Amino acid sequence: MIENVNRNDTGKYVLIAENCSGSKSAFINVKVLDSPSVPTNLEVKDVKRDSVSISWEAPLIDGGAKISHYIIEKREEARKAFTSVSSSCVRNSYKIDNLQEGFFYYFRVLAVNEFGAGLPAETTEAVKVSEAPLPPGKIAISDVTCNSVRLSWEKPDHDGGSKITCYIVEMQAKGDDTWTICSESKALQVTINGLAKGKEYFFRVSALNEKGKSEPKCLLAPVTVKDTSAEPIINLLSNTFSVKAGNDLRIDVPFKGEPKPTVAWKKDGNILKETSRINVHTSDTSSHILIKDTTKIDVGVYELTLSNSAGSTSTEIFVNVFERPGPPSGLSVDEMSADFVCLSWQPPLYTGGTQINNYVVKKRDMGNTIWQTVSATVARTSIKISRLTQGTEYQFCVAAENRYGKSQFAETEPVVAQYPFKPPGLPINLHVVQASKSVMVIAWDKPDSDGGNLLRIDAAISGRPNPTVFWLKNGRNIGTKGRIEITATKTKTSLLIREGVRKDSGQYTLTLQNTGGTTSKVITCKVLDKPGPPAGPLEVSGLSAEKCTLSWGPPHETGGAEIIHYIVEKCETSRVAWTLMYGDMMATTCKITKLLKGNEYLFRVRAVNKYGEGETLESEPTRAMDPFTIPSAPMDVEVTSTTSEAMTICWKRPTSDGGSRISGYIIEKREKQGVRWVRVNKKPVYDLRVKASGLHEGCEYEFRVFAENTAGLSEPSLPSLLTLADDPKFLPSPPAKPIIVDSSRTSITLSWNKPLFDGGALVSILGLSWSSSNLPVKILVYISFK
Repeated sequence: MIENVNRNDTGKYVLIAENCSGSKSAFINVKVLDSPSVPTNLEVKDVKRDSVSISWEAPLIDGGAKISHYIIEKREEARKAFTSVSSSCVRNSYKIDNLQEGFFYYFRVLAVNEFGAGLPAETTEAVKVSEAPLPPGKIAISDVTCNSVRLSWEKPDHDGGSKITCYIVEMQAKGDDTWTICSESKALQVTINGLAKGKEYFFRVSALNEKGKSEPKCLLAPVTVKDTSAEPIINLLSNTFSVKAGNDLRIDVPFKGEPKPTVAWKKDGNILKETSRINVHTSDTSSHILIKDTTKIDVGVYELTLSNSAGSTSTEIFVNVFERPGPPSGLSVDEMSADFVCLSWQPPLYTGGTQINNYVVKKRDMGNTIWQTVSATVARTSIKISRLTQGTEYQFCVAAENRYGKSQFAETEPVVAQYPFKPPGLPINLHVVQASKSVMVIAWDKPDSDGGNLLRIDAAISGRPNPTVFWLKNGRNIGTKGRIEITATKTKTSLLIREGVRKDSGQYTLTLQNTGGTTSKVITCKVLDKPGPPAGPLEVSGLSAEKCTLSWGPPHETGGAEIIHYIVEKCETSRVAWTLMYGDMMATTCKITKLLKGNEYLFRVRAVNKYGEGETLESEPTRAMDPFTIPSAPMDVEVTSTTSEAMTICWKRPTSDGGSRISGYIIEKREKQGVRWVRVNKKPVYDLRVKASGLHEGCEYEFRVFAENTAGLSEPSLPSLLTLADDPKFLPSPPAKPIIVDSSRTSITLSWNKPLFDGGALVSILGLSWSSSNLPVKILVYISFK
């Protein structure tokens, strides 16, 4: 009899009966129903960077039932508990994925039948999740001599999960089939010596870690072992050098090349000549120029050329010398009138190596030797100078200015301030048509010259064959209808415009064309008249319920005279009449006030010159409204301290100010039994706290807060909690001077003084404690006072 059987008692039992006549045997197969035993031959088959494949064989004892499946578990080396990977594997192998690269793991397998899971089979050693590394990266030849080659390469994209211990370098002579290990290196480069001069070699590099060697990375082309030459290389970080005039300039240019290259310097295409100021020095690795006491003649393009047997290279270097600029060029008088002149010019040919900041313009009348400054901050290359005296002869000059100083002045020829037209001529052929005793009728003819009302442009022309005449205005053909008449002969052409108006101003171009070529002449014409409308649009900005700002541009057509001022008007769209706001506005922007909130307005502007008021520029309808709203309500209103007569209230800012800065806060209070809210502060407060005084002792109060901005008061905040107006209470100080007045065997009479501080309330209970020398326990008694 076998007691407490287990799965190990399963097997074949043999019974042998034996006596003097012989023996007899019989066998019995015993199957104990239990969970399976340990799976056998658990092996790690394959290890990758993030997975491990394992295999095993079925348990020797299946527990008397068919193995239904297997449970696979894993455990990191640093942990004690196994975690399940799969609980339904029906094969004798499994690939465990999603492992951490470089970590160590234990694995185990349990067989399962209908009676449960059996004993586990576990790997005896931890398995590191890694693999052989990838091949190294790009291989490069960094140096070749007659007996050595220096190789360099990049790290593999992945080390397989284990640290790369070294790199194995192999070589193969061209025509040979055998690869030979020539070096092992922990660095990413190696120099291979002892090679045969003139022979060609192939090289390859493999990475090695604890899992093995990677695939080799081969150099694609063979390397010939010989002394090499390298084309010159210029290592110049910047090709622009700047220096202040009078200082020394040193230009250093490092280079490489094998053999040493020859050096040639040029300036502006010419060979650079060495002088006492300019010196050139060249070493094996660099060349530099030293220029002493630099001036503007040193400005230019310097060219360095390097040459050797491998080739040549060159680079350009730009040198700037900072100093005062040269004078402006092409200064001319573009337009002259009785009270103004228009000048224009071109920037200096030499700017001093830096940007021109502004121009200085001066004038003087020919009867005075002192120059007067018209403007020292002219940013453009033109200016209009006003307030000249008619008939006076003037001279003008312009200088350019940069950060290093002011140039010499360029001057104009003397010019006289006068209109470009003249008074009309005398009427002609004055005669008496009829005469009587009391009446005489006279008649006359128009003068030969109207002084400018009739625009006439005459030009003498010539050419063979006779040229074709074209007249253009502002780049467009001129028609010959109405007021315009064009005539042309072989030697003369004329453009006649009767009753000139402002729109006749502009540039007129006379073009002559024949088979020999084309020529043109530009004539500028200005018609004196009232100005055109200001340049639009008329913009309305800074709009609020009470005011706005208008802005516009000067008229494109000034009528040939200076704009004296502008007239600004407004009109409500619900009305017809216009209201004058400004009758002499000098600027092109103005502020309009006293608007009515919610009303819609139109605005208009017109320019005025000495010939009268021009055409108007009108705005789009605009409604006077504030661009902001009331703020949101303050938050978290609470009472932070109380007395019998006052309380301190605090709150937080609103989440939104409505687009306008909060100007203050209004606080209101209400008693518990009251209905009306009463203001605490007469004027808005700016802090986030206020003290409410004048309260009644014993009453309960609640408070609420409003925020105020330009648009008005916000909604009220949520009220604070009801708070009692009462002085705060504190613990009293101890009684003073306790003494024993009388004593007996069973009693003691004590006396003491009142506490110096009662804590803000009447002392109603007194605690009395004592202890006996025989009893370590202290006895405490409270005495009440009524």
